[in-house]
Amino acid sequence: MYQESPSKFDEKDGGQLNPTYSRNVGEVENLDPHHDAVFGDIGEGGPNYRNVGWLGTVALMMKTQIGLGVLSIPAVFDTLGMIPGIICLIIIAIITTWSDYMVGVFKIKHPEVYGIDDVGRLLFGRVGREFFGVAYVLYWIFVAGSGMLSISIAFNALSTHGACTAIFVAVAAVIGFLFASIQTLGRITWLAWVGVGGIITSILVLTVAVGVQDRPASAPQTGSWSSDYKITSSPSFTEAISAVSSLVFAFAGTPGFFPIVSEMRDPRRYTRSLIICQATVTSIYIAIGIVVYYFCGSYVASPALGSAGVTMKKVCYGLALPGLCVSTILLSHLPAKYVFIRILRGSRHLTQNTMVHWITWLSCTATTIIISYIVASAIPVFGGLVSLI
Repeated sequence: MYQESPSKFDEKDGGQLNPTYSRNVGEVENLDPHHDAVFGDIGEGGPNYRNVGWLGTVALMMKTQIGLGVLSIPAVFDTLGMIPGIICLIIIAIITTWSDYMVGVFKIKHPEVYGIDDVGRLLFGRVGREFFGVAYVLYWIFVAGSGMLSISIAFNALSTHGACTAIFVAVAAVIGFLFASIQTLGRITWLAWVGVGGIITSILVLTVAVGVQDRPASAPQTGSWSSDYKITSSPSFTEAISAVSSLVFAFAGTPGFFPIVSEMRDPRRYTRSLIICQATVTSIYIAIGIVVYYFCGSYVASPALGSAGVTMKKVCYGLALPGLCVSTILLSHLPAKYVFIRILRGSRHLTQNTMVHWITWLSCTATTIIISYIVASAIPVFGGLVSLI
């Protein structure tokens, strides 16, 4: 049962105290649909930044996780060995799930927090805020760059290298800008569902394909062949760290969970969404990693969608393309939104469709896309860029 507790004095209501609600004494939750501690007053004429339901939250969370990292997991198992790879994956899943859970707890207790930079401010003051803010923006820009690179790989596969990679990266950047400029996560939710469905369908088709084919596309095509998968392996320190980094990257959506919970209609349902997301993501990662690596062995491709031959590669990339595009869109939206809110927070332009609002917002998305494009063009190797991130 919720207990009424006074929030703040509102002169517009004739000096009355507006009630908010809390689960326990001392734990205040802001459920006012017209005012938010981050965005301020939310009117009907402007963007509604508090319009993501718990199911939409599941889709957004899964899309920040499933997309790029899953394509590297079979190659990680080849480096670490199947059993050590599974153990590392489960350990990282547990650690990140706990971290993600604490995001929701922290947001409930500190509703004024929008991103990890606000956490840095509470812990370390101004220096902490700026340090974590810069790290947050750079991280998502690099991830968005890897998303553009994966789109270019998909276009190359579908067109049989019909144009140079630079052109396809530019096309990915244009797609990213057009859709990342959607103002709120609530309006991007349907794209997230499309993206999640596309990428899951693609990797499931890949899993079936590698199971029924005679041998991987990159394996010797003459003579007898059997998979050379390894239960355990002895990688060098550098190889092991690179592989573990790829696993961390596969679960590295945590920084994006603060903005997602900030745009939820009811942040109390965050934990429900988180459990569904992490359970689904971890199960998919383990299943895909084991099956694809078992049948492909050391001949697994990175990204993994190229492991089933030319024809199936085109089919898989065709199915995955919407998901890869949505990854780039969402991962470009997050850093642009962060900078946008830092600039306009506390002003009426944040929640009203004014000229200042649109110029600032489009400038933020354009700048993010341009820098991500430069990153993708400078490091045109998917595995290397993923490990660097």
